[in-house]
Amino acid sequence: MSALSPNRVPRPGWTVVAWCGAALYPPALYITLNNARQGFVDLEVVVCAALTVLVGYLLLRNPLPAHGILLLAWTAAFPQMSIAGIAILQLLLTDLSVGYVAAVRRRRISVPVAAGTAAVQYLSVISFLSSSGVLLVTVLLAAAVCWMAGDSVRERQANAERMREQATAQAVAAERLRIARELHDMVAHSIGIIAIQAGVGNRVIDTQPAEARNALDAIEATSRDVLSGLRRMLTALRRDDPGAAPLGPSPGLDDLDRLAEAAKDAGMRVDVRWKGERRPLPPDVDLSAYRIVQEAVTNVVRHAGTSECRVTVEYGDAELSVEVDDDGNGGVVGTGYGIVGMRERVGLLRGEFTAGPRPGGGFRVAARIPAPATAAAA
Repeated sequence: MSALSPNRVPRPGWTVVAWCGAALYPPALYITLNNARQGFVDLEVVVCAALTVLVGYLLLRNPLPAHGILLLAWTAAFPQMSIAGIAILQLLLTDLSVGYVAAVRRRRISVPVAAGTAAVQYLSVISFLSSSGVLLVTVLLAAAVCWMAGDSVRERQANAERMREQATAQAVAAERLRIARELHDMVAHSIGIIAIQAGVGNRVIDTQPAEARNALDAIEATSRDVLSGLRRMLTALRRDDPGAAPLGPSPGLDDLDRLAEAAKDAGMRVDVRWKGERRPLPPDVDLSAYRIVQEAVTNVVRHAGTSECRVTVEYGDAELSVEVDDDGNGGVVGTGYGIVGMRERVGLLRGEFTAGPRPGGGFRVAARIPAPATAAAA
């Protein structure tokens, strides 16, 4: 048995039938208007109306050939038009077709179509209808107005598409920057701790095995933390995978004690001070504040040449203040993206960020992030 039912015509078959019907449109219209001198025949009018709708449908799918058929049909029938209203209908249909071509095709195509159509209309009117200057100008203006309206629609659609593409590109760039920032803050801190612990273990492995074992334990714990963070990030990036599930919440200020313990294992004492009434924060503020402290502490461990630093977190009525300062050498903190990343995080949250040497020695990183109490409570 055939895969196609004998009562069904495949899509290409319907296309051929439709264009065959459109090809009958010019002679059918000519015959109908020629016979209209003795009065319209209902059947002929119905057939012409149906074929007009068919050509209009084909115009939506293949504008240029359908417009050619429409223009040919009405131009051939123009000499038979004894009623002014039918002539106006001819001009209106072909001008609307010009407008649609201008809306879906570039100017190098739509301009010749509009010019050719206007020329045919002009010659038809002056040859078979009237040589009135006002009428001829009206014919040309109607074609021009329809073309301009269609071209305006095409331009608006093109501009909207360009704006969507730009917005998509900006969103992709912002997401790439966010991912890069997260990876830097996560990996740089952990690798710095691991490197310091590995150096300590290497120096004391022969003389102080217990200390070496503690260093290895710290390396293991830090490695597990960074691997967990990386897996969580990769899971978020693959959240469209139905088998993927979040492995845990993003870190926040509640994790500062654990951060201080990790820094302590690396030989850095972190004094965490809390001011104001602690309250829940928006997730982006909480994560950014933690990452700023994490990056600042990492910089102290790697560059400051000191064994302690102070972290101050203050909850205000409308903002959150985070400050990390030390009494080290006060030099420039690295040449990477740490300070840049912290500044970008604060800037995205419409906050203020400063980083630089302290007047009395050492280095200070400070951030103020808007965090209204009402928004946090909501």
